[in-house]
Order: sequence, then structure tokens, then C-alpha cells
Amino acid sequence: MSGRNLSDHSISDVAAVYDTKAALDSSGSNGSDLFHETSRDVDSEDTEDIDILELSLPLEKKETKRSIKEPNLVTWDGEGDPENPKNWSAPKKWFTTFMVSSFTFITPVSSSMVAPALGTMAAELQIMSDVESQLVLSIFILAYAVGPLFLGPMSEIYGRVPVLQLANLFYFVFNLACGFAKTKSQLLAFRFLSGLGGSAPLAIGGGVLADTWRAHERGKSLAVYSLAPLLGPAVAPIAGGFIVANSTWRWVFYATSIADAVIQVVGAFFLRETYAPKILYQKCEKLKKQTGNLNLRTEYDDGLRSLSSKLLISAVRPFRLLGTQPIVQVLAIYMAYIYGMLFLVLSTFPTLWTGRYQESSGISSLNYVAIGVGFFIGAQFGAPLNDCIFRRLKARNKGLEKPEYRVPLMVPGSMLVPVGLFWYGWSAQMHTHWILPDIGVGIFAIGNIVAFQCIQTYLVDAYTRYAASALAAATVLRSLAGFGFPLFAPTMYKALDYGWGNSVLAFVGIGLGVPAPLLLWRFGETLRQKSPFAAGDS
Repeated sequence: MSGRNLSDHSISDVAAVYDTKAALDSSGSNGSDLFHETSRDVDSEDTEDIDILELSLPLEKKETKRSIKEPNLVTWDGEGDPENPKNWSAPKKWFTTFMVSSFTFITPVSSSMVAPALGTMAAELQIMSDVESQLVLSIFILAYAVGPLFLGPMSEIYGRVPVLQLANLFYFVFNLACGFAKTKSQLLAFRFLSGLGGSAPLAIGGGVLADTWRAHERGKSLAVYSLAPLLGPAVAPIAGGFIVANSTWRWVFYATSIADAVIQVVGAFFLRETYAPKILYQKCEKLKKQTGNLNLRTEYDDGLRSLSSKLLISAVRPFRLLGTQPIVQVLAIYMAYIYGMLFLVLSTFPTLWTGRYQESSGISSLNYVAIGVGFFIGAQFGAPLNDCIFRRLKARNKGLEKPEYRVPLMVPGSMLVPVGLFWYGWSAQMHTHWILPDIGVGIFAIGNIVAFQCIQTYLVDAYTRYAASALAAATVLRSLAGFGFPLFAPTMYKALDYGWGNSVLAFVGIGLGVPAPLLLWRFGETLRQKSPFAAGDS
């Protein structure tokens, strides 16, 4: 063992190795050979510079030699341990998936449910400019770019459920406060703070699914989870439109707070922890009390790092991925585009239907059904088709699993986005029958969610160990786009109208969406093999 490596080891690790050697020597086993194997295990783990925050996924399937040889190491009780979330029953896994998706659904509902109410809110709170009015809508999404940077790391220290529940409570308080706002400054501040709490499911949900589902099971669960943050903003304005037509805009916030309270209570009673280090830590502490052995520990213990250093490492990692990984860069930029486009379309709907088509706020909100139908169709056909393509390519390659098997479906998804934008923009500008712009929006929504699902599953499969950080990097960029796109929408459409305005955005979509899957299919495996973050073929 080199002096350089020995200096990096914790005292407890080295002591555990020598204790193991002594115990084996005394039992007459070939302790020397086994000792060298154990010491090599310690060296290999330390020189890889892997910290506990980066081991949330692979360690549950990694039964190391240390876990067999070290009597003080607390781990899963065999491959079928029922405490391991990977071994939960299918109903329990699906309940966890739907529960997390419910959290992920309700907060984006708040992001767009105010869209039909922007006019009445502006009149009552004296919001004079279009930019300020759109800021009321999009500042909630700006908080989505900030929250995951510290909520995700906190979930890797304190566990998924406590952070998710406390952050959701934070969202509940300030979302309710929005309903009592008396000035535009109060409303903007409360909207931003509620968005911080509401970003928790986006930061933690992907990690929960990675904790719970194995790779070959993950497609459908991620499809359900990724549907929630897209379907929420699409259907919420329908309810918002009827609320504005029949009551005050303040009930937009009261209604979402009531729904969130129900989800919070159900989650408090039935949602269980899925994060392996937290579960094993609790198991270790229980065994310490039962046996009196204070030397018990888990593979995730890291007494050498302070809480602040752990948070710093995890908070910086998404930026490292975004700054150094071409795969993350390409997919994050494209995800930001399609997410920003969604909020841009949502922000322009009230003006189009109540202005050009002269519909009431209640009737105009029904046009959001087109987006919801598109998302539903895309999710229903996209998820099983994605898994089917993955299984066929896996069988064709002798059981070898690659993240690139998620790419083929990304091609039609990326093409449907600009097709839908062209259709929607020109039919709206020509003032055709209302069904034609809705069809265009539906086509856009189908392509949107198919591309969204493919991107998420690719990132999780490619960066298995760092899935939460990879998704956080994409979430930050897409949230900034969701915040910024609606702000320039009014000016753009005044200058270019719906036809050329949406055409410009469609051309950008072609420039981003067509090369991305081709580049991933051609160079994805090569880039993963060169990356210290990406998973190998598994």
C-alpha cells in the first residue's frame, strides 16, 4: 500500500483491515492473502475518489469483498432483503412513484394556473407593463433553477422523504400567502419563495425512482414521473380560467393550497424512505442499541467530511457535469428549449383566445385541453414504445444494455415539436377555425413529452451513479428557459405575429432537435467511456 494512498485513508478503514487480518490469522485461514485482497479494496475505492453522496445508486447492487469480510459493516441482508427499496413489491413501488408524481404535479399547477388571471391581477395590483405581468407567471419557474441546487444535496444527507415533505410545507405556506398579497411586490416575493419549496420534487423525484426501480424497469416509472411536470402546467389554466370567471383570482392560490394539503397529509402517513444510505444508517443505529457495538458502520459512512463540505461537493457537481460533459450539455440545452417553449405557448394562450378569437376566459381555458391530450397521447404511446425499442436493441446486442437505446424514439419526438409550432402559428395567424391551432398545439405537446421522456431516461441510464446531479443540471437550465421565454413572448409576437414568431422558434427546434439524437447515437458511447461520471455498459 503506497504512502500516498495510506495518507488518504480514514484511521477506521485501516484499522478495520488489520483487525480483519488478525481475526483471520487466529482462525487459521490464509489471512495474509485475504488481507491483501481487502487492502486492495480499500485502495481502489479511495483512489477513485468516490464520496458517499455519489454512491446512492450502484452500491445497492455492489456486494463488495469488504461487505463479506468486515464483521462491523452493516449492509443489506442478501440480495432479496425486503428493506432494500429495489426489492419492494410492485404495488409499493408504484404507490411511491405516484406519490412522488403527485408532489411533482401540484407545484407546476401553481406555476401556470395564474395564466388566465394575469389580467385581473394586473388591474387590481396596478401591474402596468406586460413584462411585469409575465414575471408574475414565470418568477415561480425561476425558483426552480435555484431550489434543486441545495434541496437535492440535502436529500442525499438527510434522506428523500424529510426534505421532500419539509420543502412541500414551505411551498404550501407561501403559495397560500400569495392569495393574501396586497401589492405586486408581495406577490412576486411569495411566488418566488413558493417556487423554491415547489422545486423539491423536481430535485428529488428522479432520485426516488432511481432508488426504487431497476434499470430494465425504469422506463414506465420515469414516463409517469416526467408526465407530471408537463401535464400540470397544461391542465391548470383550465381550472384557473373558470375560477377567474366565477370568483376572484385569489382562489387560484387557495385551491392549489387545499389540494397540496391533501397530498402532504397522505405523504406524511404513507410515503416511505427510499434512499439506501439513510435506510442503512437507521438500521446501523438500531443494531448499535441492540448489540452495544459502537463500531458498526455502513459503506456510506464518511466521518472525515463535514456537513458543509458534503453540501458543497453535491452543489458543485451539477455545474461540473454541465461544464464538462458534452452529453449533458446537448441534452440540457434541448430540454431547456422544449420546456421554455411550453411556457411560452402557455403564456400566449390567453391573449390569442380572448383577443383574436374573442372567447370568454372560461371558454378560452378549454383550449388547454389540447395540450393535455397531446401529453396524454405522447405518454401512453411513448413510454411502452421506448421500453420496447430498448428491449429489442438489448436482445439484438446479446443482452447488452446501453443508454443509446433510448435515442431512436427521440428522433420522431424532436421532429413533432417544430411541426406542431408551424401548424399552431400559421393557423392562428390566418384566424382559421379554433380546432386547427389546437391540433397544432397537440402535435407540439406529443413531441414535447416524447423528447422529454427520452432525455430523462437517457440521462438516468448514462449517469446512473450521478443521475440526480445530471437531472439537476438539466433542471437548472430548463427552469431558466421556462422563466425567460415568456418574458420576450409579447414583444416577439407583436413584431412577428403568430406565424413568423412560431416559425422562428420552430427553426431553432430543428437546429437543436435533429442533430442531438444523431450525435448521441454516433458518439454517445465514446463520450461515456471517456467520462469519469458516466456509467459503463451494464
